[in-house]
Amino acid sequence: MKRLHLSLALTCCLQWAASYAQENASQTIATLAASCAACHGPIGNSLGGTPTLAALNKTYFIQRMQGFKSGSLPSTVMHHHAKGLTDDEITALAGYFAALPIRAPAPAPQQSFLGEQ
Repeated sequence: MKRLHLSLALTCCLQWAASYAQENASQTIATLAASCAACHGPIGNSLGGTPTLAALNKTYFIQRMQGFKSGSLPSTVMHHHAKGLTDDEITALAGYFAALPIRAPAPAPQQSFLGEQ
């Protein structure tokens, strides 16, 4: 009976540890992805000028990032960002962005000037 309790306790501890590690890894990837928002838009949806990362194919993302990292793809700033990432982080970011939905851009606000009707 003691072995059963010990086994159950050990199983619960291992499940908690795995859950904690997964949550911690998710937070780390979300933090890394947040740094992409400056150029690629909030939640991976570009506001124009740079590619949208949301819903991007994982394999394509990984190939591009590896190309930036190795220098085989020309870029202005992406090689700096990619070189700071491990292969595991690139793979995790690929999964993170692939899971995000593409959102339609918000319509541009109407500008009104004084005296115009």
